[in-house]
Amino acid sequence: MSRWRDLTGETSGEDYAARFAALARSGKDVHGEARFCAALLPAGARVLDAGCGTGRVMIRLAELGYDCVGVDLDASMLAVARQQAPELSWYQADLAEFEPRRLGVSPDFDLVVAAGNIFPLLAAGTEATVVQRLTAALRPGGLLVAGFGLDEAHLPVPPGITLSEYDDCCAAAGLTLVDRFATWDADPYQGGGYAVSVHRR
Repeated sequence: MSRWRDLTGETSGEDYAARFAALARSGKDVHGEARFCAALLPAGARVLDAGCGTGRVMIRLAELGYDCVGVDLDASMLAVARQQAPELSWYQADLAEFEPRRLGVSPDFDLVVAAGNIFPLLAAGTEATVVQRLTAALRPGGLLVAGFGLDEAHLPVPPGITLSEYDDCCAAAGLTLVDRFATWDADPYQGGGYAVSVHRR
């Protein structure tokens, strides 16, 4: 069972969306992830939002002109996403078993983004499999972008994966580290409890 399911019971979609809506109303920037991804590739590129949740990142990328597909295991999150953007492509799937073709989706994405602590919230022991599945969805030269917390201050659960372990998973899947940042605003990574990693297939 995933740490996310343990944490939420997969019933938190509306609460999650409301929290970000309140942040946006207060003037906080809630589109850092989408802006980060948009800086990496031109509009029109294909983006897979892996662990898309309520669709905050993907909906913004679609508004910016990207061809997006969202995948998440949590039906309560997807229900909110579909309500907010019914015209976009949302799929319910376990990332550890994700096969785009089985969903009728072409596996040649230019970028896969895993925002929102996806890797620390996976079922323990599935991290390498998920990296392999997401890599297989990328075209040659495509990018895997993942941002997640590394310590208890940046996570709702105890840390589940270290950066070196994540890099090992990526290397085993045939990915190469391109860059690493401390935030979605592309601040330099100098250690610390959060990292955004960019790997290329």
